[in-house]
Amino acid sequence: MARPRKFVERDVVSSAGEVFAVNGLAATTLDDLVQATGLGKQSLYNAFGGKRELFLRALSEDREEAARAVSEALEHGDASPLERIRGHMLRLAIEFSRSGSRVSLQTRALVESTDESDQLATVTKAGIEELAGIYAHCLELARENGDLPADANVSSLAMYFVAITRGMELLGRSGVGRGALTAVALDALRVFHN
Repeated sequence: MARPRKFVERDVVSSAGEVFAVNGLAATTLDDLVQATGLGKQSLYNAFGGKRELFLRALSEDREEAARAVSEALEHGDASPLERIRGHMLRLAIEFSRSGSRVSLQTRALVESTDESDQLATVTKAGIEELAGIYAHCLELARENGDLPADANVSSLAMYFVAITRGMELLGRSGVGRGALTAVALDALRVFHN
């Protein structure tokens, strides 16, 4: 009879995700994961199948959290859809400029994926498409309100905002300050005024 697990999977995945976010998949060692999670090597393998599988599990949770955060930022409130996007972009400029902020696993996976057929690329593309769908919904509301031209390419604009926010994330991680990230966000929003 197998011994009962004495750990909470979600906590282990979260702890592993923090290590992966800092080091990336390739640079994270099994010893790093053992130290972060408190589990032994064999327990990690038994529970998750290996380092890559644990990364994919953490990536899935990171994707869900990112989608939830963007959805909450863009789908609630009394502000107009474009004002919600503006507020969201400015909050990201602040968040990404904080010292010690980490890169999301989704962005980390995008940087580390080797080609389109790689599982990391497949999972990351799905996450990008999910985020773009949330932006597209908000932009569609803006178009319905008359805040965007009737012929505005909502899908393209949505992907544009995903690209800008992922770029802001990487810039912030590299040490670019709040002022510069705020300028990037505000310049990105100028697309609505052309």
